[in-house]
Formats: sequence, structure tokens, C-alpha cells
Amino acid sequence: MIKLVYCLRKRDDIDSDSFYRYWLEEHGPLVKSVADAIGASRYVQSHTVLPELNELMIESRGLQPPYDGVTEVWWETMAALEQGMSSPTGVQAQIKLIEDEARFIDFSQSRVFMTEEHQIF
Repeated sequence: MIKLVYCLRKRDDIDSDSFYRYWLEEHGPLVKSVADAIGASRYVQSHTVLPELNELMIESRGLQPPYDGVTEVWWETMAALEQGMSSPTGVQAQIKLIEDEARFIDFSQSRVFMTEEHQIF
């Protein structure tokens, strides 16, 4: 499987509660509605929690602050990804997603990349 990993930071003009609510209740259903068009088989949101524990890990390792969350999107095959990213409906769906993401995500502080999983256990 091919997986997109998207490490998100919220826009500065949005409070955390609004960010998480919008991501889960508005953007999540939008992604679900275009899943077939982009050829995706799975979509997961991981919202950052436990700020005190996060702070301890940051301090003990000298790390940067955590992202506000991570989105993961899976495609069964490279062909499914290529079809979803290049078909006219897939391209239109991507435009919709990017326009919506601009409402709550700070693109300049976020990261996105494609991966291939290697399960260890």
C-alpha cells in the first residue's frame, strides 16, 4: 500500500478547539465524499493530545513543538494513486481538498510526503 502522511499545524488565527472541530466534522466528511474520485481506500486523522507528556518528550530530547495532528491516506496500489491523482474527477477533488485545507491549516508550517509501510510487528 502507498500512504500519504500529512503533518498539520493549525493556522494562527484559529483556536485549537475550532481547528479540531473543523478538521473532524467538516473536512473529514469532505475527504470521505471524494475518496472514490481520488482512489483512496482509507483515511485517518490523529489529533494531538496529552500536552504535558508532549512537553516532557520535547524537553528531554530537544525537539521542536509537536504538530497539531497527522492525516494518513492510503491507496491499495500505485495504479490506484496515479489514477486518482490524474483523472479529471480526481484533479477536481484535489482542488476542493486544498481549498478547504486552506481554511484551517498553516501550509507553511505543515509537511506532507508519500510513504510505503514496512510492518515490523
